[in-house]
Amino acid sequence: MLNTQWLPTTKKEVEQRGWSQLDVILFSADAYVDHPAFGAAVIGRLLESLGLRVAIVPQPDWHGDYRDFRKLGRPRYFFGVSPGAMDSMVNKYTAARRLRSEDAYSPDGRHDLRPEYPTIVYTRILKELWPDVPVVLGGIEASMRRLTHYDYWQKKLRPSILIDSGADVITYGMGEQPTIALIRLIEDKLLHGRDDAFASSADLHQLLLKYPVSQTVILSEPSILNSEFSIILNSHESCLADRRLYAENFRHIEEESNSLRPRRLLQVVGDRCVVVEPPFPPMTTAEIDRSFDLPYTRLPHPKYRDKRIPAYEMIRHSVTIHRGCFGGCAFCTISAHQGKFIMSRSRESILREVEQITRMPDFHGTLSDLGGPSANMYMMGGRDRSLCERCHRPSCIHPAVCPNLNTDHRPLLAVYRAVEGVPGVRHVFIGSGVRYDLLLHAMDHDRSGSAMQYVEQLITRHVSGRLKVAPEHTEDHVLKLMRKPSFELYRRFSELFYSVCRHHGLPYQIVPYFISSHPGCTEQDMATLARKTRALGLHLEQVQDFTPTPMTVSTVTWYSGVHPYNLQPVFSAHDPEAKKRQRSYFFNAPTPRHNRIPSTPHQKRNVKRTKK
Repeated sequence: MLNTQWLPTTKKEVEQRGWSQLDVILFSADAYVDHPAFGAAVIGRLLESLGLRVAIVPQPDWHGDYRDFRKLGRPRYFFGVSPGAMDSMVNKYTAARRLRSEDAYSPDGRHDLRPEYPTIVYTRILKELWPDVPVVLGGIEASMRRLTHYDYWQKKLRPSILIDSGADVITYGMGEQPTIALIRLIEDKLLHGRDDAFASSADLHQLLLKYPVSQTVILSEPSILNSEFSIILNSHESCLADRRLYAENFRHIEEESNSLRPRRLLQVVGDRCVVVEPPFPPMTTAEIDRSFDLPYTRLPHPKYRDKRIPAYEMIRHSVTIHRGCFGGCAFCTISAHQGKFIMSRSRESILREVEQITRMPDFHGTLSDLGGPSANMYMMGGRDRSLCERCHRPSCIHPAVCPNLNTDHRPLLAVYRAVEGVPGVRHVFIGSGVRYDLLLHAMDHDRSGSAMQYVEQLITRHVSGRLKVAPEHTEDHVLKLMRKPSFELYRRFSELFYSVCRHHGLPYQIVPYFISSHPGCTEQDMATLARKTRALGLHLEQVQDFTPTPMTVSTVTWYSGVHPYNLQPVFSAHDPEAKKRQRSYFFNAPTPRHNRIPSTPHQKRNVKRTKK
């Protein structure tokens, strides 16, 4: 049976549980959807599993008398604050700084339910109302803003979000491990098992200085700079004075975020020091199973009855089978947030979730996705772990695939087949992007033949009509800065894809993704991209203008003017009109019909198939 009890969101719901006091109160800028793809629900269910009394306040009203921030009183442990599943500014604005058509994580796509920078707004209100109660930040907005970062919307460098918000602690990255460790520390050292005890900001701060928790960020006195096994970054003030010093910092930040032997990072900001404790080791299969096996309802809270939450509509019948991505794309925050090491669920846990979905009243046999950050990295990693422990590469597949990387697709094929065998499942589609460079490498080097088996099964059984891939550009010097493979590999995969389609009589298409205005890309490069894609008959639909988001290689390069790994100058288009001209090459020239490469004589854009 599916769980039918949501975490409480109101005082009445808290009283219905028979609770007079809460241990943790979570404030989220997203609508409350009790689903493992929504971070506040994951942390809420995790805290519940630890025996804590927890409530969620979704999208509180930050105007007027702050009644949403008062209504549940003071928690014994802390307030948790999350901006939601996305950085609030990326969620709200386009690369041209225009308001998006809708807020994907709000009911009916409403824009007025989330402030800009909710992490800062919510925390300041909580500190005004409850100055002594600890505030713990989580989610991607805090995670990517834990140190000096460039803010594209404010057009300037900002210090750690701890400074701007006044919060006490950040749990960065995926939050399960640091949250559990933080709870255990508070219980053991502050509350001592007493029901009448309360944690305070001052006590928690002193405790974290004495007993550091991995994957957290706090503020300290500059005297901590003498600590051993730490990397001292250029200060915030020096970054403001010299953009190259800001760029220098990033290499350390990225390498330590993706290391199996990470070190602490320290950065002075004024008369304080930001202390970034090293991350936890990658989650084990048992640990990630535990997170996904928590008793989610998988549904929006009943308060949203008859309302549409766009993000939920996209993932309601999808299943995440792994976390992490070793692609290391320069413009992407996934490896910075989830890490580059793949953390895969067990087949049993995946099947349990699929069986849950089949019992949902609105499920009619189609799983929309069975994937992760990348579709085909499940159960992959280094063959020799000791080599990974000495490695500092941000990507395992760029500039070339690491010879130590296991690229066997057989475990993934086994999962696909097991899920297809679940009663009630008629179609299993792959909506996540496929890393074709990884797939082609496996075909060239894996003697088992699993990669070619994967291609055949993917195309014939798991494509709903269109397969998403991301070449991103056509020019090698731009692709190198993106940490993406040569466009020639896209050509090779495209030929393979359409060859399989023709062999099986399938009228399917590849949908390629492209980016304009990325660092290193000139208007001439975009003209060449337009010419090459037209010659291949590509109809460019999935395109975007580069958006500088906090804590990516591309953003650091775009702002500083140099690449953070070699400090060599890199051109970037900054002027809005120059960016607009680059983007225009996606649309200016229609694709000549005689240049299109058909997959079959009767090619169609969308095709529905029945399971063989």
